[in-house]
Amino acid sequence: MISTARVPADKPVRIAFSLDNASDDTPPEDSIPLVFPELDQQLQPLPPCHDSVESMQVFKQHCQIAEEYNEVNKEIALLEERKKELIAKLDQAEKEKVDAAQLAREFEVLMEENRTLKLAQSQCVEQLEKLRIQYQKRQGSS
Repeated sequence: MISTARVPADKPVRIAFSLDNASDDTPPEDSIPLVFPELDQQLQPLPPCHDSVESMQVFKQHCQIAEEYNEVNKEIALLEERKKELIAKLDQAEKEKVDAAQLAREFEVLMEENRTLKLAQSQCVEQLEKLRIQYQKRQGSS
């Protein structure tokens, strides 16, 4: 297909043609190969105009920027995963700290109860001994 347009005389003219049967000179967006498939479509480097050194340089710069962008996104994802791991560890440590404090309180309560029971036992042993002595005295006097 040949298309024509009026161009001012002071503007350079560029003529392009194709031998295939395509009705449109611009390829659809889907046919442009994705240089970085994981990037969004609007962030993809556009194919350069191979006749222009400046276009090739811009394309190379865009590819470098896209590569850096990918690396930063990967690093962000790794750091977010590490953050989740650290938060989980912190939660576990706090839980263990609370558990340890609870166990320490329970230990103190049990130690106090043990001391009280030992004291009660020693008092019962003394009382039993006094009762035995009294019983033996009564048995001996009868």
